[in-house]
Amino acid sequence: MTKILIVDDEEMIRSVLAEYADFEHFEHDEAADGMQAVEMAKANNYDVIIMDVMMPKLDGFSAVKEIRKYKDTPVIMLSARVEEYDKLFGFEMGVDDYVTKPFSPKEVMARINAILKRGKIGRTKIVSDGLVIDKAGRNVYVDGAKAEMTPKEYELLFYLADNEGIAVSREKLLEEVWGYDFFGDDRTVDTHIKMLRSSLGVYRDKIVTLRGLGYKLEL
Repeated sequence: MTKILIVDDEEMIRSVLAEYADFEHFEHDEAADGMQAVEMAKANNYDVIIMDVMMPKLDGFSAVKEIRKYKDTPVIMLSARVEEYDKLFGFEMGVDDYVTKPFSPKEVMARINAILKRGKIGRTKIVSDGLVIDKAGRNVYVDGAKAEMTPKEYELLFYLADNEGIAVSREKLLEEVWGYDFFGDDRTVDTHIKMLRSSLGVYRDKIVTLRGLGYKLEL
């Protein structure tokens, strides 16, 4: 499950973002200042950090600089300062996105999902428990044993992995995995999902059926 760290000295802002994070089914922790954020980021693995700029003890930019010594966690900066210089400074430090206050919590969640999707698509090896999905080597390992799959099973699993945690309809899978010119129907997807689950063995339940819609991969 996606885990985020919400860092802001205003309790109301943390509360609102936490509420929307719950709606997105994100796990979340909160920090009220930069020093606390650094310690929490060092001790935990977060998928995304939402970081306010102006905070007591340690400002957001300084906190990001310190966190970058230990982790490459994507960061979305929040700031009431709209000057281009501030944004450029943040991006030069390696910040992934910059949102100015006042902001829409829905927009922040959308930006988090965009960052997560980019990260998943860029991953060449995904490890979850004893399941290893090696996209670069085009191999899948189940508890150390190489799984023998058909080319379509590989493509289907890799596409679901790129969209991990996202509901994907059967129509979308037909379009993306089989192509626009494929004349099959939804049963083609269901059949290959059944084969893929068999290949994944004890990790078959990581592919979740969404009744009336399609599937999603939960790692």
